[in-house]
Amino acid sequence: MPRQIKELLCRENCRANESALAALKARIAKARTDAKANKGAIMQGLTNYARYGAKNPFNDVISDTEMEKITATELVNLLHNLSKYSHKIIYYGPQSLIAFKPAIKKLHPLPFTWKQAAPATLFTPSVQNKNQVLYANYDMVQAEVIWLRNNNKYNESEEPVINVFNNYFGFNMSSIVFQTIRESKALAYSTYAYYITPDKKDDPFVSLAYIGCQADKFNEAVTAMNELLTTLPKVNENLNNARVGIKKDIETERITQDNIIFNYLAAQRKGLKSDIRKQTYTSVDKINFEQLQQFYKQNIANKPYTYCILASENKISASDIAKLGEVKKLTLKELFGY
Repeated sequence: MPRQIKELLCRENCRANESALAALKARIAKARTDAKANKGAIMQGLTNYARYGAKNPFNDVISDTEMEKITATELVNLLHNLSKYSHKIIYYGPQSLIAFKPAIKKLHPLPFTWKQAAPATLFTPSVQNKNQVLYANYDMVQAEVIWLRNNNKYNESEEPVINVFNNYFGFNMSSIVFQTIRESKALAYSTYAYYITPDKKDDPFVSLAYIGCQADKFNEAVTAMNELLTTLPKVNENLNNARVGIKKDIETERITQDNIIFNYLAAQRKGLKSDIRKQTYTSVDKINFEQLQQFYKQNIANKPYTYCILASENKISASDIAKLGEVKKLTLKELFGY
């Protein structure tokens, strides 16, 4: 019996078990404690706060008190009713649709009417109209900084230029950002910068840059990144490599099996009616530095950013942080929601 069918039958016939729930709550509590000690998780909290504000997808969780009140019966009832809400069934396999439909109808009966789902929680992207700093204290000798800015809503026509720009500017080890800050100036042990394409058509593009450095190099590293976020260097070899790399990636990538379906659904969420890779592949050779510079000036250069800084308050001075913008020091409770 396929694994998915077994999971389906288990969900429909599962029974409440309070001891199993108690063990689950203990694991969740341990994971929450561990997360608050994990600098990667803390930085994730900072970036979500920068993107959406105080209430965001990262900290939209139930509190510890609420979790303790949940019973096994409540959870089992949720599972038993799951298939009564509107949903999609995705199938990839050897059977034809005609043969598959009777089998799935028997194993997965549907209600005459759908249950009304609770409205989804919507998070509004923040508007960066001035430089500001979100700071969290963490006991380490390094400092980590992220520059973040929400931009315009998704536009598929921009994807080819964005792909070339990312590969040219800061997406990999041959990029301008990496070669300048890490290789040439040796100011950071890790650094990158790129323009993030959203998963949904109504979401914005996001500008993001990152530096991880020794605390004593904080000021120099931040200055170096800010220079690259102000003036775009021209290096013809890097541009040629960026174009060639994108085409090679597309030529060697294979979307097969059930990934075909998920790729199609991902395109739907962005409002696409064809594979965006085709548009990119046929466009990259025509994209020149002037186009990259125009894109850079419109979306990257001299724009206000939210700085997300994770560092020890004993290693980085408050005055150095304050130079970057208005500072808001965040607690772990504010970041994690528990």
